[in-house]
Amino acid sequence: MAAPLELSCWGGGWGLPSVHSESLVVMAYAKFSGAPLKVNFIDNTWRGSRGDVPILTTEDNTVSQPAKILNFLRKQKYNADYELSAKQGADTLAYIALLEEKLLPAVLHTFWVESDNYFTVTKPWFASRIPFPLSLILPGRMSRGALNRILLTKGEPPLYRVQEVEAQIYRDAKECLNLLSNRLGTSQFFFGDTPSTLDAYVFGFLAPLYKVRFPKVQLQEHLKQLSNLCRFCDDILNSYFRLNLGGISPAGQETVDANLQKLTQLVNKESNLIEKMDDNLRQSPQLPPRKLPTLKLTPAEEESNSLQRLSP
Repeated sequence: MAAPLELSCWGGGWGLPSVHSESLVVMAYAKFSGAPLKVNFIDNTWRGSRGDVPILTTEDNTVSQPAKILNFLRKQKYNADYELSAKQGADTLAYIALLEEKLLPAVLHTFWVESDNYFTVTKPWFASRIPFPLSLILPGRMSRGALNRILLTKGEPPLYRVQEVEAQIYRDAKECLNLLSNRLGTSQFFFGDTPSTLDAYVFGFLAPLYKVRFPKVQLQEHLKQLSNLCRFCDDILNSYFRLNLGGISPAGQETVDANLQKLTQLVNKESNLIEKMDDNLRQSPQLPPRKLPTLKLTPAEEESNSLQRLSP
């Protein structure tokens, strides 16, 4: 009997099985190849925040990073590329490299660096999945990690800042989307009628960008003008992820997500207020207790005096 395969990853929203691109890549490939994954949605831990998610575990192995997980699944005979020619295999590697170089920095910027998107969408969503008090810390840490990853790809610190490379990031991303649209054409998938590794990567990178509702939609608007790429994402969602694990349809999930976003924003504001109040109390000067004269006090005065002695 084959060892059970368990995938730990971020959960879904906006009709997506996961809002995390790299988790989506693995989930889609598993669907395409028939790999029987048990999906565990994290709430998150310090380990997950360091970028290890998605994580595939078996009785004997723990594998992280999409490329390594897909290679592991292939060795277990779950291969979505067995019908590809050598040239198609080489094209797959070239397009994946293109996605990671040209498109990924813009996706990270859209989610984690663009201020309006981060504070109104990304931070509330991820904070709602992380237990307190880590929910106050980890989203910011993940944002800084995304920024560092962008600069590692596009900038040359300390000479360049993200503001100086932002325009180039989006030019490259739009060019990449145009190339993908031309390559897909009117085909159902990138190599015909059967999905492969390349389809999993393109879907994982595009679907969150396509479905998540952002206030700043520069790259999203460009993607929605490329109807074949939008159709590609919709077809995979409808064919392989028709319902999420809770049995909620995409339309119903959007309503749930909208309400959840409002709730998490309110909770986060209250948490920030409480944190500031605690800081103010800790920083306020502490007076020594006053020595009161011995008097005959009424019960009310006695109770009031006791409270004063107990107060900091």
